[in-house]
Amino acid sequence: MNEPRAESVTPTAGPGVGAAPAAWPTGRLLSAAARQVERAWDAYLERWSLTHATLPVLAVLAGGPHSQREIAQALKVTEQTTSRMLGGLERTGYVRRERHATDRRRHVVALTETGRTTLGALDDPATVERLVAASLSAEQVGELRALLLHMLEGGPPTA
Repeated sequence: MNEPRAESVTPTAGPGVGAAPAAWPTGRLLSAAARQVERAWDAYLERWSLTHATLPVLAVLAGGPHSQREIAQALKVTEQTTSRMLGGLERTGYVRRERHATDRRRHVVALTETGRTTLGALDDPATVERLVAASLSAEQVGELRALLLHMLEGGPPTA
């Protein structure tokens, strides 16, 4: 018995798929640029076994020990996500879980000396700025920062 042959179908591109970036909507440009910066940032952080997602945990803990819930709230992520990040950071020796100083039923997460040293080592402002602004002039970086701050201060967009 002969099976029906599948006809060759050429997929059609959706709106803007084949378009050059100059024709993309602003949101798509911003998203693509953010992914590019994120990849560069992750490549930089990889030497310390960190990512753009785990680094803020160290930054929060640089101010002192916090509960997992407090870390999640500070980072605006779920406690489950925070738990996974803390597990990795604990395995690399950057954080430790310890009993709360006054409430022995609670645990807090603290930055280790290794975590504090690592945080200091990777915080080279010139290197970090180059990851984002390698192709921009100082004036363009200033304009970009002003626009991004304006967007963030305006709050999330509404539909």
